[in-house]
Amino acid sequence: MMNKVSPGLLSLLRLASPSLPVGAFAYSQGLECVIDRGELTQRDEVLSWLTGVLRNSHAYLDAPMCLRMHRAWAVGDELAVKRLSAELIAWRDAKELRLEDRQQGQALARLLTDLGEARAAAWLRQPYTSYIAMYSLAAVAQQVNENEALAGLLWSWCENQVAAAIKLVPLGQTDGQRILMKLQPVIEEVIANALQVDDADVGASLPGVAMVSAWHEQQYSRLFRS
Repeated sequence: MMNKVSPGLLSLLRLASPSLPVGAFAYSQGLECVIDRGELTQRDEVLSWLTGVLRNSHAYLDAPMCLRMHRAWAVGDELAVKRLSAELIAWRDAKELRLEDRQQGQALARLLTDLGEARAAAWLRQPYTSYIAMYSLAAVAQQVNENEALAGLLWSWCENQVAAAIKLVPLGQTDGQRILMKLQPVIEEVIANALQVDDADVGASLPGVAMVSAWHEQQYSRLFRS
């Protein structure tokens, strides 16, 4: 007799898929500017940049915020989710990063509404709607536990960043896979950290990412929106 696959696992794969129609493929989060400035020219340099962002930003901001929003949705505390989502957007250091978060959040809110998730409708066209707020709602609604939700969120970010680097450096597809393989233990490290971060320690600011994102707004020619 064949064992059944967990519905939560299949939902996680769908949420983390590049085919999720939220426009994530259109954003590089400043990576395009760094590469245009000649600061990332090979695989190991891209790996070092992404590792640094994961350990110094996602480990203390995106992942802990996702964890808290997941828990708030699970107990029906939507007011807490709104407060956390607004705070998350306020932590975005540059205009493009704030716009990206809101635009992807709105796109996911529309998708969830169209798919029958009634709670997402109230988040349409709201200035505090972040991507992670809607992602965590989808995870709770589709029985994805908090650890798996964090893994999916971080993996999706890594995959999008590597896809951008493959186009921009450029890198070969095999080099892209090598980067993703080396990021796997970093993702596990970030999840472990997120589970231990106190409320007072949530937050991160990466001046380098903020600067390249701001410079990217004025870049002469570009492929990505941020």
